[in-house]
Amino acid sequence: MADAADENAEKQDDELDLNIEEQSPDELLEASLKKDQEAAEKEATAEKKEEVKGQKEAETARSPIFALRTTANREEQVMDFITSNAKKKKLGVYSLIHPHGMRGYIFMEAKDRQDAEQAAFRVPYARGLLDKEVSYEEIEHMLEPGKKVEVNIQKGDIVEIISGAAFKHSQAKVTRIDKTKEEVVVELLESAVPIPITLKLDAVKVIRRESEEGEAAHQEE
Repeated sequence: MADAADENAEKQDDELDLNIEEQSPDELLEASLKKDQEAAEKEATAEKKEEVKGQKEAETARSPIFALRTTANREEQVMDFITSNAKKKKLGVYSLIHPHGMRGYIFMEAKDRQDAEQAAFRVPYARGLLDKEVSYEEIEHMLEPGKKVEVNIQKGDIVEIISGAAFKHSQAKVTRIDKTKEEVVVELLESAVPIPITLKLDAVKVIRRESEEGEAAHQEE
């Protein structure tokens, strides 16, 4: 019995060696590359599954977000009151968001609706939570830091107003610049009485500069 088993094993080894010898070097290389590719694909698939699993776990772990109505232009005060309230009552309020340019609403990330309501309870200028929760995806674009407006504007420049229905296409002279607020104060050239108008920096474009006028006049002389 043992001799027969040994003979069968030797026969199988001989057949395997014969098959290997019959394959050309190119075929052996192709087989090796195919094997490596399959292993790499399996590894990539496993990594992708782990990534998807991690994303799902993160979404599950994310706290709910609630929209709170407020009196317009009182959003920052409401946030201060809620912060104080949450600390005093030890509530699960994790973050407060007031997107730039949005009036009458702030967003509150909290442990649950009960904690959010308790944090806003009797807060001046707070007008109640909306019934529906807000998904992170709905406000994600509001949370991205905005790019600073890079505009080369100087005091005394002549500009054209390029946005705003009332003064669009009008020409004006720059009298003051507030780069912190990204605002510019101008006076309309067509106006008989100079009235200061405050605009955003990106609402105007420079069409003439005082220094350029001086150089032009000097060349004419």
